[in-house]
Amino acid sequence: MFDLKKYFDEKRDQINICLDELLSSSTNSTRIASAMKYSLMAGGKRLRPVLCLASAEAVCGNSDNIIREACALEMIHTYSLIHDDLPSMDNDDLRRGKPTCHIAFDEATAILAGDALLTLAFQILSSPETMSENNSSKHLDIVNRVSVAAGYQGMIQGQMDDIEAEGKQLSFDDLEKLHRLKTGVLIEASVCTGAVLGGAETEKVENLQSYAENIGLAFQVTDDILNVEGDPEIMGKSAGTDMERGKMTYPSLIGIDKSKKLAEKLVNNALDVISHFDHRADPLRSIAQYILHRKR
Repeated sequence: MFDLKKYFDEKRDQINICLDELLSSSTNSTRIASAMKYSLMAGGKRLRPVLCLASAEAVCGNSDNIIREACALEMIHTYSLIHDDLPSMDNDDLRRGKPTCHIAFDEATAILAGDALLTLAFQILSSPETMSENNSSKHLDIVNRVSVAAGYQGMIQGQMDDIEAEGKQLSFDDLEKLHRLKTGVLIEASVCTGAVLGGAETEKVENLQSYAENIGLAFQVTDDILNVEGDPEIMGKSAGTDMERGKMTYPSLIGIDKSKKLAEKLVNNALDVISHFDHRADPLRSIAQYILHRKR
């Protein structure tokens, strides 16, 4: 039986070592560097870089060769969290059980730390150490995919839609679009990065993108459920904040029970689309189940 905890622990350790090395080589002991490191090394699941590495392995690629790219994805994710937590956005005081970046430092430093992590991610994705003559076209593909996911047609639009939706009633389709942009597109980019750099043929990249679309939305559905039912001590952040802010969520639209059934359906869809992959896709299968049953 596949041991997901062991797999996550091993990959997380590998990612954390690389993140620390990348920060050490790219920054110095300034206030902005301290804020970047504070948020980036605050813990977390490292779901997106782990998905990147697991996708490479699922298509017979060597995940050790793309650890820098996986870490760049985590930097983009962390930048988005820093900015989401700002007083002008979600105004959160806690993230991963610690004071958020703007609380630990100040609002201006948090904004700049997020900007710096986003920029550093693309510096890493396009650096000579990451690219080579043999894979430069693949890296250009990845830079384009990640740029779209992180940009105004992806995560930024999703955040804008989330802000504009506060206190409003959305349709099911509009809510799905909002969450796919805010959360799902970076998960899709992470999976596709691993698949493309792992050498997957087009059909398998498309299979894995479909897998990612389903687990990305399932992740947001379970996130909405946890904001209602989750334990703040386990999650490392407050519960009940969505209702306080008048945010549109799946539980508020269709109820808790139907939200749980939707998450299960999405995970089953994800598993179906990679059913013809061999045992090397077992980490992806286990991650899909983890998303469904996670507590934080």
